[in-house]
Amino acid sequence: MQSLTRNEQDQPEPLKLEIPMGWPKPEKNLFEKNQLTEQGFQLGKKLFYDARLSKNGEISCASCHQQFAGFVTFDHDLSHGVNDGFTTRNAPALVNLAWMQEMHWDGAINHLEVQPLAPLTAPNEMGENLDSVMLKLKKDPEYRRMFKNAFGNAGISSQGMLKALAQFTGSLISANSKYDKMMRGELPFTEYEKRGYALFKANCSGCHREPLFTDNSFRNNGLPLNRFKDIGRQQISNNPDDSLKFKVPGLRNVQLTYPYMHDGSIYSLFQVIDHYRNGIHTEQATLDSSLRNRISMSNKEKNDLVYFLYTLTDSSFLKNPRFGPGELKPAKAEHHLP
Repeated sequence: MQSLTRNEQDQPEPLKLEIPMGWPKPEKNLFEKNQLTEQGFQLGKKLFYDARLSKNGEISCASCHQQFAGFVTFDHDLSHGVNDGFTTRNAPALVNLAWMQEMHWDGAINHLEVQPLAPLTAPNEMGENLDSVMLKLKKDPEYRRMFKNAFGNAGISSQGMLKALAQFTGSLISANSKYDKMMRGELPFTEYEKRGYALFKANCSGCHREPLFTDNSFRNNGLPLNRFKDIGRQQISNNPDDSLKFKVPGLRNVQLTYPYMHDGSIYSLFQVIDHYRNGIHTEQATLDSSLRNRISMSNKEKNDLVYFLYTLTDSSFLKNPRFGPGELKPAKAEHHLP
């Protein structure tokens, strides 16, 4: 029996990153040197949900980034890792990443393909090393087939693993909430939601810019120095002007991504708004200038704003089986000539 060459086998099925109506094009083409294909996407998905990537075989990427919660850690301020370890920051949402130039709360990572290296190797997260991960994957015939179908005869490699994970996570686009349907003229807002939207545009849109609901900047929003003494972006830049600055998070699916802030210290949207009304530490030298006078808002207005924020919940995204663990497509079997 003679194995078919790569050219004689089915070629990977190209996919196109669909840009939602009214959205800007990403500043950089995430898949310029990593062609997005169905086979690469499915390999990345399998890797994302595979706990074997961790040292103890119990922690997967999906353990900290759960689909039903908008790809964050549901209801926990910190995420659980190997050896009873915990992260020191709240898990950020893995959503609309193709529009992000810098990853993590402090912007320490500048490309999605290298982002998984931090949690994979951190002793308080997945606690593994790349050589060990590669050995595990190479022992699995399913992975051998999937890598070959996605990347040809190059074999299983850490580069291929990172490219596949980027294809999966870079495809996680949330753009079908009630807000989006309203913008497309498919559904109207209620009076509460209309008032909340007006309040949002007047008070929040400077940092949480539509349609991504973030401007991807780093800002100090007046939280106190936490128990981890986390100074934010200053740890990366060594610039005192970056003290206590963290990345502005996107607000899509914010109804379900609690607890909030970089340290998960606030558990409800009402408490988040209360922070901006009366909890900001205005004495901080690096506080964002737009927050020096805090935000004036009545209780009724607070309720209306929350009504609007709930319209950012994208149920079709949160329940889409293509992004969940239940639809892992098998790899195509290798073809042989008789």
